Amino acid sequence: MQSPSLPQPSEPYDTIIIGAGMSGLAAGIRLAHYDQKVCILEKHWTIGGLNSFYRLNGRNYDVGLHAMTNYTAKGTKKGPLARLLKQLRFRWEDFQLAEQCGSRIAFPGVHLDFDNDIRLLQTEIESKFPAQKDAFQKLLGQLVDYDDLRQEDFQLSTRKILNEIFSDPLLVEMLLCPLMWYGNAREHDMDWGQFCIMFRSIFLEGFARPFKGVRLILKHLVRRYRELGGELRLRSGIAKICVENDSAVGVELEDGTQLRAKRILSSAGIVETMRLCEDRSVVEVATAGEMTFIESISVLDRQPRDIGFDKTIVFYNDSDTFHWTKPDSELCDVRTGVICSPNNYDYAPDDGQLEAGLMRLTTIADFGRWSALSDDEYRRAKYRWYDESVASAVRFIPDFRRNVIDSDVFTPKTIRRFTSHDNGAVYGAPVKQLDGTTRLKNLFLCGTDQGFVGIVGAIVSGISMANQHCLRDMAS
Repeated sequence: MQSPSLPQPSEPYDTIIIGAGMSGLAAGIRLAHYDQKVCILEKHWTIGGLNSFYRLNGRNYDVGLHAMTNYTAKGTKKGPLARLLKQLRFRWEDFQLAEQCGSRIAFPGVHLDFDNDIRLLQTEIESKFPAQKDAFQKLLGQLVDYDDLRQEDFQLSTRKILNEIFSDPLLVEMLLCPLMWYGNAREHDMDWGQFCIMFRSIFLEGFARPFKGVRLILKHLVRRYRELGGELRLRSGIAKICVENDSAVGVELEDGTQLRAKRILSSAGIVETMRLCEDRSVVEVATAGEMTFIESISVLDRQPRDIGFDKTIVFYNDSDTFHWTKPDSELCDVRTGVICSPNNYDYAPDDGQLEAGLMRLTTIADFGRWSALSDDEYRRAKYRWYDESVASAVRFIPDFRRNVIDSDVFTPKTIRRFTSHDNGAVYGAPVKQLDGTTRLKNLFLCGTDQGFVGIVGAIVSGISMANQHCLRDMAS
C-alpha cells in the first residue's frame, strides 16, 4: 500500500539529486545553468563520496584519487575532458592538471611502460611481444569504431574478444590489468564496452593530477553550483523515495523532512536506489558488485624518486594470470595491486613539489570478512594487511619501508560508509544501465552504475544524464 501523498509546497524542486559526489555535483551545475530549482542531498558531513579528502596528524590526504584519467592537452576540442569543461563552463586552467611522468604494468619477468602518448605503449609491445604488433593495431582500429552507449554490445566478453585478436595470452592479461583495476565491477571478465571506455581513457588519453589534489576539483564544483543558486544539503540521508502511480514524487529524509520534486537523479547506485523506493513492486534489476579494496597511504621522509621510484603508477601481478576476484579465504588478496605516487607528476615550476613523499597502495579485499571483525580485530587487521600488501608490492618497485614516517589505511567499511554502495563496491554493480533509466518514469541514475567511472567519467555521467533526462522536458 502506498503512503499518503506528500505535502504540496508552493514550488517543488525541478530535480532532487541524491549524492554530492562528482556526478551529482556536475549534474547539479548543469541543471542550475538552466535555472532549474535543484537540491543535492548528501547523507554525510562532507562532499565527494569516495573521491574526497581529510586531514590527519597535520597532513592532508586524498581519498580515492590516484589520477584523473581522460587527460587531453589545453585547446583539445574532443574527448570527455573537453566536453565537461565546455558543458560546465570551466577553463582548462581551473583544474591545474599536471601530466603523469610515466606508468608501468609489471608481471613476473616482463613489464610494459606507458604514458600519455600511445606510441610508447606501441613501442613496448613491439619490443616485448613482436608477434602481436599487427594484432595491437587491429585492436586500436576496433576501439575507434566503438559506440559507448550501445547497450547490446556493452556486455560482450572482453576476454573472448581479446583472445580472438591476440595469440599471446600473457599480453591479454597485461592489457586487462590496469583497465580492470581502474574501472571494472565484474569479477574475472570485463564488459567489452567498459574495456573500450577504459582503454581510451587510460592509454589513448592518459593520467593527470591537480597539484592540490581532489580538493581543488571539488572546490570548483561546489562553488560553481552555489553561484548558480543550487541548494546543497549535507547530513541529509534519505529514508525513502516516495512513489505515486509509477512516478517518484519526492523523498523523505531520515529526520522526517519531506521534499517534493518533478524528477529524481540518483548517484547512489541501482540496487541502493531501488531499495529506497517505497513502491515494493519495483524490482531490483541488478545485483551488488563484489570488488572492493583496502588502500594505504605511506608518508616518506624523502621524495619517492630519491629511493629510485620514478613511476606515477605501477599495476602489478605476481603470475602470468591476472587475478580479479574477491579473496577466497582471506581479508585481502595481495597477489595483485596498484601503487601510485602523487609526487611523480610533471607539476608546473610555480607549483614546486609536494612537501611529503607519498606512496598509495591498493589491494583487493573482502567486504564481508572486514565487516565481521570486532573493533580490536579490525585495528589489528589494518596493521597486518598494510604490512602484507607493502611486502607484496616491493617485489615490483623499490623497497620504501625503511623511509615510512607515517601511514593510514582505509578499508571496505570506509568505502561503504562514504559511498553507500553495498559491499563497499568501488565500481558499483556489474550490470550497468547506460541510458540511466529505472522502472519509475522520472527516477534516473548517474555515476558509477550508469556506466562511466573515474573522476572525469563520473562528471560526464552527471552531465549526460542531466541533459538527457532533466533538460529535454523543460518546456513541458
